[in-house]
Order: sequence, then C-alpha cells, then structure tokens
Amino acid sequence: MDIGLVGLGKMGGNMRTRLRNGGLNVVGFDFDQSLSDVATLADLVQALPAPRVVWVMVPHGEPTKATIVELAELLDEGDLVVDGGNSRWTDDEVHAELLAEKSIGFVDCGVSGGVWGLENGYALMAGGSTEDIAKVQPAFDALRPDAENGFVHAGRVGSGHFSKMVHNGIEYAMMQAYAEGFELLSKADLVENVTEVFDSWRVGTVVRSWLLDLLVDALKDDPGLSKIRGYAEDSGEGRWTVEAAIENAVPAPTIAASLFARFTSRQDESPAMQAIAAMRQQFGGHAVQSTD
Repeated sequence: MDIGLVGLGKMGGNMRTRLRNGGLNVVGFDFDQSLSDVATLADLVQALPAPRVVWVMVPHGEPTKATIVELAELLDEGDLVVDGGNSRWTDDEVHAELLAEKSIGFVDCGVSGGVWGLENGYALMAGGSTEDIAKVQPAFDALRPDAENGFVHAGRVGSGHFSKMVHNGIEYAMMQAYAEGFELLSKADLVENVTEVFDSWRVGTVVRSWLLDLLVDALKDDPGLSKIRGYAEDSGEGRWTVEAAIENAVPAPTIAASLFARFTSRQDESPAMQAIAAMRQQFGGHAVQSTD
C-alpha cells in the first residue's frame, strides 16, 4: 500500500517508521524539511498513485482544517483523507462534508500510544464508512499492536475521535487517582518507601496498569519528583469529554474533578482558597497566613 503522511513530529515520525517496517510505501511531508520526504503538500500528492490515501497528523483545530482544505484542492475523486490527530469529533463532520463535495472520502482515527507507539504499536479507533475503512486497513494493521488487538471500527464519521476523547477523559481520572495516592503516601509520615509501595502494586493487584508502570519509572528516576514542577496542561479532550457528558446528561464527576485539578495546578496562588481563608477568618476568627 502507498500512503501519504502529513506531520512528522513525535507521533507522525514514529508512525512513518512503523508503517515502513510493516511494508508500506510512505511519502511524508512536514514543514520541517529536515524531516520531510518532499518539499510541498502538492509534491506529496503527486508522488502517490491513485486512488490516494493521505493520513494527516497535525495539531487539532486550525492546522488540521487548513491542511484538509488544501488537500481538498489537490486530491481527486476517489481519494481518501484520514485525520489521525486529536480533532474534536464535531469537526469531523465538517471536514467530511467538505471533502465529499469533491467526492473524496474521509476517515477519522483516534490514535493512542504516544512516543512508545513505534515499539509497542498504537491503539486505533476509526470512524467512517465500511468502504473507506477498508481502503486504510493495511495501514491500520501495520500500526496496531498485533493482528488481533488494538483496532476498532467504532462507527460513522466522528466516532473514532469521540472514542479517543472518552479514552483520554478516563486517562485523566486514572492519573489523578494515582497522583492523589502518591501525595497521601508521601505526606502521611508513615510509609518509608513510597516508590517501592507503588512498585509492589504493579503485579497481582487490581490497580496495575501501564500508567502505574510509567509512574514507578519516574519515581525511580526522581524519588519525590523534586525535579518536576506540579504544573499540568490539558490537551482539550478532557474538556470535551466533560462537555459531552453534560450534553448527554451523563454524570462524570471523577473525570470532571481530574480536569479541574489540572486547572488548579497552574495557579501560583488560588483565588478561591484565598476567599475561603478570608471567610473562615470573618465568621470564626480562624488564623490566616499573610502573603508575606
């Protein structure tokens, strides 16, 4: 199979290598010419035999939209675009309609695996028609962890990114639970070997996971995590998961709380907690700490 790959950063670059290792002919384009196989997006399209499949791995939002708009002008009837970035599922329908006007197919694909995907393979959640999914199947098979696991045709266009969004929401909550457990073990002044406690959970317990493995690796490298500031960004998918829960009247308090905890991590001083301290002083004369 021949495939074009747009975006050769941390994920895209490793995906190109894994696809090639799987026997596919990959033509890659990136604005960083040191990474790119061709000089322009038009050159990438010209280098592929028809009908073409072009997989887009660029940041969600405007970069993805601009890439798909340009591809709509470059590709021909019967070609296909795959959006493998972290796009919001509502964008997928817009992009699918734009491409359909030129009789170009569209598949959205949530990709999970991070920097370890090259070695371990990627979990893939795809949305689109059965016919379009079949056109990309050799690429899915090369990227997935093995022949039996790690790929799902989730449903119609948008379902792949929606599934990946919920996956990331769950990831937020799992990470928050491990983080709170780490802080409690560290603060209790009772457990002497916090890293070893987490390490002991990796085998035989119901809380074992790859995330736990990664946390233990980080703790072994930096016990107490003194080298890392407690600041955590969010990719956007946590917010979208909470919004989708509200739209569908689904209670998701754990995921919501994990998202809000990330917001708290970015504050040098919490205005909300300042207000609480002020109220406690006013009604009960409780001691407060000066900003000095």
